[in-house]
Amino acid sequence: MSTIQARTPGRTLTRRRGTALLLGGCLVLGLAACAIPDGPVTPGTRPNQPTAVVTPTFNPETDPARLALPLASVPAYRPATPNADGWTTNAMTDAPGDFTWRVVDAAGKPVTDYKPGDTVAFGDPQTYTKVPGVLVFRGNNARSAPAYGTAEVKDARLQVVWTQDTGEVRGDGSYWPGAGWTGQPLLVNWPEATRKAMGYAEEFANDPNFTEVIYPTFTGVIYRLDLATGKQTRAPIATGCGYKGTGSIDPRGYPLLYTGQGLNDMDGVNCPWQYRIFDLIQNKQVAGWSGSDPAAPRKDWGAFDSSALVNAASDTLLEPGENGIVYKAKLNAKFDPAAKTVSVDPQLTRMEYRTPSSAKFGIESSAVAYRNLMFASDNDGNLICWDANTMAVVWVRDIGDDSDASMVLEETPDGVFLYHGNTLDKRMPGSAEQVTNLRKINALTGQLVWEYKVPTLNDQPNNGGLLGSPLLGTGEISDLVIFNVSKTTSLKEGDLVALDRTTGKLAWKRHLKRYSWSSPVQITSTTGKAYGLVTDSGGTMHLFDPNTGVDLSTLSLGKNTEASPAVYGNMIVVASYARRIWGIKIS
Repeated sequence: MSTIQARTPGRTLTRRRGTALLLGGCLVLGLAACAIPDGPVTPGTRPNQPTAVVTPTFNPETDPARLALPLASVPAYRPATPNADGWTTNAMTDAPGDFTWRVVDAAGKPVTDYKPGDTVAFGDPQTYTKVPGVLVFRGNNARSAPAYGTAEVKDARLQVVWTQDTGEVRGDGSYWPGAGWTGQPLLVNWPEATRKAMGYAEEFANDPNFTEVIYPTFTGVIYRLDLATGKQTRAPIATGCGYKGTGSIDPRGYPLLYTGQGLNDMDGVNCPWQYRIFDLIQNKQVAGWSGSDPAAPRKDWGAFDSSALVNAASDTLLEPGENGIVYKAKLNAKFDPAAKTVSVDPQLTRMEYRTPSSAKFGIESSAVAYRNLMFASDNDGNLICWDANTMAVVWVRDIGDDSDASMVLEETPDGVFLYHGNTLDKRMPGSAEQVTNLRKINALTGQLVWEYKVPTLNDQPNNGGLLGSPLLGTGEISDLVIFNVSKTTSLKEGDLVALDRTTGKLAWKRHLKRYSWSSPVQITSTTGKAYGLVTDSGGTMHLFDPNTGVDLSTLSLGKNTEASPAVYGNMIVVASYARRIWGIKIS
């Protein structure tokens, strides 16, 4: 079979053309009849299935000074040992050896007297933003809200409402059509003052229900579209440098877009790596910094796939880079709606770290945050926890292999927990267990709570394993966490795995005839019924019952859809390798 080149997170790879071809001749608007049929479901047990839906309470506090945890109060905290050149050392969690970290300046020289400025701490995920929509990858600092609002669902059917052509680009020996991993669109119902300042046509400027789709794509074009109709709301922002990850909208409703560049070879033209900040009034880039950072331990790759978190109360952005630097930026953002101006002047703090397994460096996952504690996993098989204030690394756990999927965080009366999974990358055939490790980890201790292993195939250099973020169920599926594991029974296939959040035991397992890197989404109806949504590498969008894993309906999006959908009410938006952004209605 002939091949084309594409990139998986962190490397150049060969993807077989079969994942990118039109399915059975299906064209353009994606007829449901052309979609890949449902796979078998293996049932398990649900001992903790809720008998009634309880609306969870949350703490409305957003003052970082009241939220920040003293590090000495964190159970995993241990006094660290200062060393030469600004490095500080501490012991790994449940593994031999030490980890080290230090704060460095723009030249990579140690900053031994670093003192944090404003206190940085996030509140409950519901307080991440007051702006309606999905403003960051998976919606908030816990990465637990890829859908906003509820949907009126009667027939459980999917219908294409509009499409937007996106084009394609080639580079690094690869083919980049539409949008890819993680590639989630941003959906935002702007505050009135922002909407009035933005320069829209009257049909958008005067409509309080107007919701905008903002979508950075592979071709370097950032589309701005009306969620309801797909009409362009402003001219696209054409930067000429491609985007692979997911951007972030300022949670204060400021007209600022933060997004990292994922491609540097655009049809043979070099685009130097940058993290970019856009003024959405002027529709242009106004700030940013280089991914080819002299301070970075990784010199060969400077992409930014992580979707930054912005702590609104402290005016601070946090963004891990694939170059091995964790960035904290004091934004100095100012928005004057009356003058129709916005400005930003980021001042950077850089942190680097080392572990016994550090060799490649770089974080592709999007960080999650609990108060002032940040968590992310990296290409070398480390899960790290660091303090957003001092930038000190609090604990590090060896997770056995590369991990690109963003975690999801949950706070319960029993504690604060992370749901995580790795890929099969460093563990070559014959050298170790050929499994994806799905885990629940105590966020405050770093200790393992439970583990579930899924047999997985190593398809170098194209990873098998968990590439999509877990779905943390709410309402009637609040006992479940759903993982999307690729390349399980064959190199083309995969499995959705629903586990009991308390015990880690199987609730159900659903086979996919085409594997998926996309992150599953829960859609909640106005009646409280839960629906699951996931796309796959065959281009099929599956609407399924998350209680059982069984498909309710499907829709073909033409080609591989590895991007993660975002949902606002009844509308779903995602882009596929068919070189289109799709606006889809659930009814």
